[in-house]
Amino acid sequence: MASIGNWSFIPLVSAFPTTVFPNIALWNVTNAVTDLTYQIEISWPFEWGSSPPEDVSNKTALTMYVVDGNALGMTASEGFKRRKPVASTQPDSVVVSIGYPLTDNVYALNRRVTDFRPPLPTPQVPPSGADPFIEFIDGALRPWVRSTVFPGVSFMRDALYGHSFGGLFVIYALISHPSMFDTFLSASPAITWNNGSIRDDVSSFSKLGNHGKKKCHDFKLGKGKSLTSQPAFVVSYGTLEQFPVKRRTETEEEYEARKAFYAPFKMTDYCKDLYRRLKGSCELRDVVLKEYAGQDHSSVGASALNDGIEYFVDW
Repeated sequence: MASIGNWSFIPLVSAFPTTVFPNIALWNVTNAVTDLTYQIEISWPFEWGSSPPEDVSNKTALTMYVVDGNALGMTASEGFKRRKPVASTQPDSVVVSIGYPLTDNVYALNRRVTDFRPPLPTPQVPPSGADPFIEFIDGALRPWVRSTVFPGVSFMRDALYGHSFGGLFVIYALISHPSMFDTFLSASPAITWNNGSIRDDVSSFSKLGNHGKKKCHDFKLGKGKSLTSQPAFVVSYGTLEQFPVKRRTETEEEYEARKAFYAPFKMTDYCKDLYRRLKGSCELRDVVLKEYAGQDHSSVGASALNDGIEYFVDW
């Protein structure tokens, strides 16, 4: 067991049989003071061998942190591993998935809503947990991954991926801690939360109102900064999220009910608006809007993750 501050990292499964889940290990991470628990899954390249990760040395790696790790962790791990045979020059990459113990689904759902929800000027019930969640990732989880799990690895760039409410969290992490990750990947973000108020925060972050059409090199980016050192951002969505088509087995009544359910989320409109507010911002080195034709909310999660891997690795 290892500890950083009040966080204790306890192996849940130190190693699976290599013929089942190779190069994957899991930990429960608990905080005795706040009574919080996360389930962390880490995967590493086949080329590093299936031995315990702390035995790996003299390697360099990229890292992708994935929220909603229970649902998306394996997808990210397999995405990197499937890509390597057709992209032999791909850098070694580690996937760190952040999930929740599924022994208590109510706890997992409540923590997800709390951790991913940005703070508001007025008190919320329950209170927002986005800032403490960011502090956990940056102040405890990442140092533990680098110093304890892989002490012999030199880490390069990091990415953050989130889908749906996790995508909202990625947007908040970008505008509140832009230097925390090299690449921010937000898929089908729940921008509709709090009547879309996150968009105003995005506008303040992008400073487009002050810069207008002037070029970024006309402005001071701050000591030690350059356009190439600024983070990159990708927002993605499926066309069926706002404009669903009738399913073969649906009645007309069922179809109309489903359309009415999706309409308030305004996924296409909100994602395009977010892109417009960030495009050209001197705070970012690149901004991408990715549309998935014929895909709905659930399918975008995996598609955007695999495309996000491609985007992140190839920078």
